[in-house]
Amino acid sequence: MGFTEQRFTVNLSILFTELPPLERPAAARAAGFRAVELWWPWLDSPTPAQSELDSLRAAIEDAGVRLTGLNFYAGQLPGPDRGALSVPGQESERFRANIEVAADLAGSLGCGALNALYGNRIEGVDPAEQDALALENLVLAARAASRIGALLLVEALNRVESPRYPLVSAPAAVEVADRVNLATGLDNTRFLMDLYHLSMNGEDLPSVIDRFAAKTGHVQIADTPGRGAPGTGTLPLADHLDRLRKAGYEGWVGLEYRPGDRPSAEAFDWLPREARRTP
Repeated sequence: MGFTEQRFTVNLSILFTELPPLERPAAARAAGFRAVELWWPWLDSPTPAQSELDSLRAAIEDAGVRLTGLNFYAGQLPGPDRGALSVPGQESERFRANIEVAADLAGSLGCGALNALYGNRIEGVDPAEQDALALENLVLAARAASRIGALLLVEALNRVESPRYPLVSAPAAVEVADRVNLATGLDNTRFLMDLYHLSMNGEDLPSVIDRFAAKTGHVQIADTPGRGAPGTGTLPLADHLDRLRKAGYEGWVGLEYRPGDRPSAEAFDWLPREARRTP
């Protein structure tokens, strides 16, 4: 089966970045895809003007693509300063201000998943204090996601690129997701299984898949080393995705890789065009 049996969605925050943000949904559709996902597009603003939100919504609707995933506000991405919800003070306040804004945008587009990056450890702050704040904010985010019929996602990053991020293994992220479900009783918080990050952490991916497929709400891929397209590195991504399907995962697979020194539209030659048009 490999790649041809998957439901792919294109991350427009890392692909098609050579284009203005509002042109990227149409570019993804022109490349043959029907689904897209996004990091929070406004890096400096958890609460952008309604006109900006409306413009993004119109660009997605006019392109005829589906929004399948959206990050809550997470500070400066890409970069090592990731996440806001566990950072005391202004950043966690900005995250809280963003919760309903992001949920409303996602809900208006039928988006089924909202990703909440946990946040870095802060020097001089007790990790237990950060974890308590994180749980409090994740509970709010899970309730907002439930209101629009969506999942809340908890993601593990990698310690090489994000050395201060505490969730750098699949078990750590799943433990947080389980804790949120216990606190809310909603059972709508799931693990975001990013095979690139887990590989960078040296995890045994077949074991992770077998152990956590049932708790996975979304999958993202990129090859290693280099975070390029499938086939540019050494990860047997087709085999891993086959294993996920056999383990019962039927959700979306986000293409979250760098196109390299070429236009993004040329970075999909590994995937037959007919395999891109998932409903």
